[in-house]
Amino acid sequence: MVSLRHLGLSAPSNVRLHDDHRFRALLSPEDWGRLPVSIWRRFSKRLADGATVVYVGEVEQAEMSRAGFWFAQAARLIGGPLPITANTGVPMIVSVTEDPASGGQIWTRICGRPHGFPQVIHSAKRFAGPTGLEEYLGWGLSMSLRVCVTEGTLAFHSAGYTLAFAGRRWRLPSWLTPGNLTVTHSDLGGGAFRFALEIVHPRFGRIIRQSAVFRESAP
Repeated sequence: MVSLRHLGLSAPSNVRLHDDHRFRALLSPEDWGRLPVSIWRRFSKRLADGATVVYVGEVEQAEMSRAGFWFAQAARLIGGPLPITANTGVPMIVSVTEDPASGGQIWTRICGRPHGFPQVIHSAKRFAGPTGLEEYLGWGLSMSLRVCVTEGTLAFHSAGYTLAFAGRRWRLPSWLTPGNLTVTHSDLGGGAFRFALEIVHPRFGRIIRQSAVFRESAP
């Protein structure tokens, strides 16, 4: 398993406060009860403002169609929120930092590459919007997320993209978006878990898929 030393990083402080019920509130008690206890714990960590928890892992599967490649390149104009390569066997680090300004969480993903600098993706999960949860990607762009549970897996499904400017928000037409995004979190036991991302375009089909296996890094 890859460690923080592979990317020249050290584990920051992850001082925790009381249990966090923000994700639990997005599900019915029945759905939350169908999740493994390890996922409950992982999504119930309330960090002190500015504190961070770090997960280290490795990309195990990656696919990218020609359309996916061009969508990923175009997305670099707004900070590159999509994977830009289909490399496997490379290290990946995910850090989750409590954001006191928004009351949400800042997620930073660092994905190694065989050559050159790692790709760094920043986004913020905010407990707001029509579904109660949205991912802010930068440049005023947000993606609403619906949360559900399927066979013991926690899943996040995109539910529309909006652009905020001058105090107003506009819903983006589907042709300006990469398609329907799904992120799943499944527990593998022994402290390991899998994050998988899949984007399906209404015309081009599945354009991007990436999955990685992680463990929480000890400070």
